[in-house]
Amino acid sequence: RTQAEMAHTCRGTINLSTAHIDTEDSCNIVLSNGGRTYHLKANSEVERQRWVTALELAKAKAIRMRNNQSDDSGDEEPASQSDKSELHGTLKTLSSKLEDLSTCNDLIAKHGAALQRSLSELENLKLPAESGEKIKAVNERATLFRITSNAMINACRDFLDLAETHSRKWQRALQYEREQRIRLEETIEQLAKQHNSLERACRGAPGLSSSSTGVTSTAKGSVPSAKGEASDEDEETEYFDAMEDAPAFITVTADPKHHRRSGSNLSGASEGHPEDWNLEDSVFESSNQSSYNEPTCKDLLPKKRRRTRIPDKPNYSLNLWSIMKNCIGKELSKIPMPVNFNEPLSMLQRLTEDLEYHELLDKAVKCESSTEQMCFVAAFSVSSYSTTVHRTAKPFNPLLGETYELDRLEEFGFRSLCEQVSHHPPAAAHHVYSKRGWTLWQEITIASKFRGKYLSIMPLGAIHLEFHSSGNHYVWRKVTSTVHNIIVGKLWIDQSGEIEIVNHKSKDKCQLKFTPYSYFSRDVPRKVTGVVSDAEGKAHYVMSGTWDEKMECSKIVHSSHGSTSTEGKQKTVYQTLSPKVLWKKYPLPENAENMYFFSDLALTLNEPEERVAPTDSRLRPDQRLMESGRWDEANVEKQRLEEKQRAVRRRREAEAVEALEEGKDYEGYIPLWFERKVDAVTGELICVYKGGYWEAKDKQDWSSCPDIF
Repeated sequence: RTQAEMAHTCRGTINLSTAHIDTEDSCNIVLSNGGRTYHLKANSEVERQRWVTALELAKAKAIRMRNNQSDDSGDEEPASQSDKSELHGTLKTLSSKLEDLSTCNDLIAKHGAALQRSLSELENLKLPAESGEKIKAVNERATLFRITSNAMINACRDFLDLAETHSRKWQRALQYEREQRIRLEETIEQLAKQHNSLERACRGAPGLSSSSTGVTSTAKGSVPSAKGEASDEDEETEYFDAMEDAPAFITVTADPKHHRRSGSNLSGASEGHPEDWNLEDSVFESSNQSSYNEPTCKDLLPKKRRRTRIPDKPNYSLNLWSIMKNCIGKELSKIPMPVNFNEPLSMLQRLTEDLEYHELLDKAVKCESSTEQMCFVAAFSVSSYSTTVHRTAKPFNPLLGETYELDRLEEFGFRSLCEQVSHHPPAAAHHVYSKRGWTLWQEITIASKFRGKYLSIMPLGAIHLEFHSSGNHYVWRKVTSTVHNIIVGKLWIDQSGEIEIVNHKSKDKCQLKFTPYSYFSRDVPRKVTGVVSDAEGKAHYVMSGTWDEKMECSKIVHSSHGSTSTEGKQKTVYQTLSPKVLWKKYPLPENAENMYFFSDLALTLNEPEERVAPTDSRLRPDQRLMESGRWDEANVEKQRLEEKQRAVRRRREAEAVEALEEGKDYEGYIPLWFERKVDAVTGELICVYKGGYWEAKDKQDWSSCPDIF
């Protein structure tokens, strides 16, 4: 093997090109390179000298290979230098030989042409007949030689062109294979280090060393136990890396019965009591047992039949570029967009769609532990993105003063109210009350920018969730949504960023990371990972899953420090119990692809209802026309509504100027059902529900509602 191969295939290798070779006495050899030193002992002085000579020759060869390296980009890791020098040396030699061949071709062509001219001149001289015949014969042979030489020259030229064309391709292919090999070896080495670290940690834990079953890693690679060694976990062992470094988690699934015996004697940065994880009446056990269409024990009242389909989306063609080319760099809310880019729901209805998996909060109410409750809150925060995976269309911008109610108090125990409280910047206030023990409120401002190829949507504002019995108050913020291929290609949406959920009563935290999609990543697309920790920073649960499919939760029973990453951060390895599915996405209804990929809940959001406020989104005419498939009429109606809103804004601006000239205060637009207050938890100015809407609905007194439609 070459030194380059040895550098990547053997653990503990010393690079001879930079190594020091010393002799201590007649039989000992010392090899050192940086912090690694090997002491070798030969049987005799003669054998030692043979080894020293061989090592010196190998060192000289390694230095030559390193010095022969050319065109090095300098951005690769030092361990690959000798491998690259060998590759570049081979290519350099091949290029040199091809240059020599090209020179020979040129000389053959030059001298062949000179020989042909000389023979032609001899043939034209006045010589005896016999000499003329001989010269003619030589000339014919020279012609044959010229033809053969030209054929060889052409063949060599073709070979040279082909070699030059493919040399870069070969180099890239070799480089790719080498990088893949290095990456695989690093992964295996990393898994081996984690395996050894966990073995040491488990041997140090009382009650664990008695087990002798094998360890099997079910991560991206597997590291079997050495023959004859005892291992401390069962055959289902998986590993989770800590949040702070690795993009992927590797879980260690422990035997619950085994850990129940050990109790709280586990040592390390974080311990847990696995007994709580296996209670038959635990809310975790029933976390994925109900669905949108399945009643729970409290939902015994007959439910109102809701619609299960809407008219199919028309297939209208549209010149996208003619509309978009004048929109680059502008605020999205200020761009006049036809309904062709919309879906027949308003932003207020999309905000209400976050409640599709409200039963997660109903189950969170039953949790006795605040960290366990945090797991359900985290799953709920992720579930709100599940409907966006195919929903690339834009919701209607609500008009100022527009409202939307969703009264499911008798069916699911909650009622929701949204109001558009600002138009520039667009902001919506949302309040949800559940008789099952929780209240949610938020004010979301949407900042969006069109960048030519993609559209970035940045929701600004905090989401508040409070549980009535415990008083636990959770706050978090949404991540950035990005719509790709706006101009060319198939539209697709991605979520990226981090969510920090904080319980302001107990100070528990959950850090969730939404991994952005990458073509070169080996991770699962749309991946979400996170860790739930208490006020002291001790980790209790590991969250994992995808924002479009499901979220799982694993209880941590032990944690230990693993290897150090390339960035200098030390990883933490979590040993967990078997994961529990907290949330799983409901399947889309039949024919969803022709109904804007609406979920079961989304299909009911714009269903006409009686007794709603005259400002309700269900009564918006352009949105209703679009849902019915009458898009041309919807575009006309949309322009009318927007112009009406502009006229109201101009009148309000004129009133503000008039008040300023008279020295009076002008309050501007005042929301109807919400009021601005400073939040006691975050210190931010936020619109909160001030009451009165549901009472007005009971009385059917909508006299205070503005005329916006």
